[in-house]
Amino acid sequence: MKNKKPTQIKKTMTFAEIMQKWPKAGEILMKSGMHCLGCPAAMYETLEQGALMHGLNADKITEELNKKLRKK
Repeated sequence: MKNKKPTQIKKTMTFAEIMQKWPKAGEILMKSGMHCLGCPAAMYETLEQGALMHGLNADKITEELNKKLRKK
């Protein structure tokens, strides 16, 4: 059975997974305050971990990402 490509971003995904599958997500993440994308260590963190480190709400960011990426 082949691996299915996820159809939406989940807060449990790493930044590397997100950026590989949805490159335009980087711009949205930067605008939301996730300026850590340039850090090599951040690529191993999940969206939820990154949000916690920046005092942001992971659920809100995940929802915003999926909403904006569906429009593109």
